[in-house]
Amino acid sequence: MNILDQIVQRKKEEIEFSKSKISVQQLKDSAFFERKTYSLKKTIKTKSGIIAEFKRQSPSKGIINNHSSVFEVTSAYEKSEASAISVLTDRDFFGGSFDDIIQIRQKISIPIVRKDFMVDEYQFYEAKNMGADVVLLIAACLSVSQVDEFTDLAHQLGLEVLLEIHTEEELQHYNKNIDLVGINNRNLKDFRVDLEHSVQLKNLLPKETFSVAESGIYSIEDFLYLKEKGFDGFLMGEYFMKDENPGNKFREFVLNVTM
Repeated sequence: MNILDQIVQRKKEEIEFSKSKISVQQLKDSAFFERKTYSLKKTIKTKSGIIAEFKRQSPSKGIINNHSSVFEVTSAYEKSEASAISVLTDRDFFGGSFDDIIQIRQKISIPIVRKDFMVDEYQFYEAKNMGADVVLLIAACLSVSQVDEFTDLAHQLGLEVLLEIHTEEELQHYNKNIDLVGINNRNLKDFRVDLEHSVQLKNLLPKETFSVAESGIYSIEDFLYLKEKGFDGFLMGEYFMKDENPGNKFREFVLNVTM
């Protein structure tokens, strides 16, 4: 199995365990479940366009940053005009935690993206329960019908959907109800990065699509290149998180790209 297959297999095991401990009704009873969510489509337009990610580790890079506080980092991101915060909630492969979102939800007034491998309806109730505003759907681990069904469920719960694609074949997963389409510059199967491939995919989407460049943005030049090619949003994590002070790194980056 490639790493994506391994992650999905483990994710399904985690979900079954969670279902045995906490029912959907218990998730619905949380304090956050009735809150009005923030719109990423709106803040992409009104702020920097950057979805700044809190990320401790990854299968390809290992430990990136295991000392920074989720609250301090994400608060600094927000102060420097991040359009949203992306938070990894996968534990085994990315060192994430549901508590990371819960901890910052009442302190952050911009959208929070739950970044995980969504393969079961139960996870959408979890996302709403923890205070997320947006969920990531990864085309590489879902069927076209699953994307359709999960998008409908997300919207019923007041959540926006960011659909992630990487190949031309995965364009089939797109439908008009998708809120934003993220194009992953990094291949999830071998972790190679190709910005030009992402630009070519973007050009195959309907012109009105909100497009987000994801991953593998390692410099100001990469960012400006993708912006010039018409991307609306940019999901960036490692570039900031590998710094001793991710918040300061983000502030400096925003200042440089908006001068």
